[in-house]
Amino acid sequence: MAGLAKETDMRVIMPITNKWDIIRKDLVKNRYIYIMLLPVVTYYIVFHYVPLYGAQIAFRDFSPSRGIWGSRWVGFKYFEEFFNSYYFGRLLRNTVLISLYDLIFGFPAPIILALLLNEVKNNIFKRTVQTVTYLPHFISLVVICGMIIDFLARDGLVNNMLNRFGIESIPFMIKPEWFRTVYVASNIWQGIGWGSIIYLAALSNIDPQLYEAATIDGAGRFRQALHVTLPGILPTIVIMLILRLGQMLNVGSEKILLLYNTSTYETADVISTFVYRKGILEASYSYSTAVGLFNSVINFALLVTANFISRKATETSLW
Repeated sequence: MAGLAKETDMRVIMPITNKWDIIRKDLVKNRYIYIMLLPVVTYYIVFHYVPLYGAQIAFRDFSPSRGIWGSRWVGFKYFEEFFNSYYFGRLLRNTVLISLYDLIFGFPAPIILALLLNEVKNNIFKRTVQTVTYLPHFISLVVICGMIIDFLARDGLVNNMLNRFGIESIPFMIKPEWFRTVYVASNIWQGIGWGSIIYLAALSNIDPQLYEAATIDGAGRFRQALHVTLPGILPTIVIMLILRLGQMLNVGSEKILLLYNTSTYETADVISTFVYRKGILEASYSYSTAVGLFNSVINFALLVTANFISRKATETSLW
């Protein structure tokens, strides 16, 4: 009986020991990879997780002189104030519409570019196109916005071209109805090349024998793309779509702040720019934190929902 008990104890203990041995060996074997990951992990801990401690000021009447714990607890006061404000509907509408336009037109653009580049056989032309489309991603956002303003000015390049065709100049930057188009189009131009990299990498992993089999079956280029290429990169597309939906309401505040003005507030003002004005310019820290926290909660809910639907529909998910 004692021998049986000892053997049973060893069976319970051994898997735990082996598990830690595997982890230790993995750490030693891949130590350089973990060392390279360390700065990234440190960055996210310091700048993304530690600041979560301050999210509680959304529920307090925060004053810098009293500090977080010294500030009075007010519960959902600032959330209710935001929901009942006259600008809540405008901010939510603008944020959702800009995000939807960016998703509908901006998300497929890198996929289409990657598919087109995958069909190009001339390597020189292919690399030239890649270089040209990658460049805008590395240009400073301030420079990008300055270029957009100059190009779309009344006497800018775009209006000069319109005038040559007998079309009257359009004040793009002061017409509210044009702001969303300008924002989304410039986003596509700036990010299409960089966004196509991950899809080109996914395309390189598709087995060439699948294309050979499709050719033997009489499938042309279009049918090969439809029945071989797209299914081959579908998991990548799904993962990228889930991540994109998780940032649905995170419309780029920096770019909008550089492009918008009082004339375009009606269609350009979004939640992130409102948080900036309330928090930085008006020092309403609790109010702006409450609005930002609301935005983050909605994004998290969208991420979880998109991941759940994807797992049920395609068996591909983040977790």
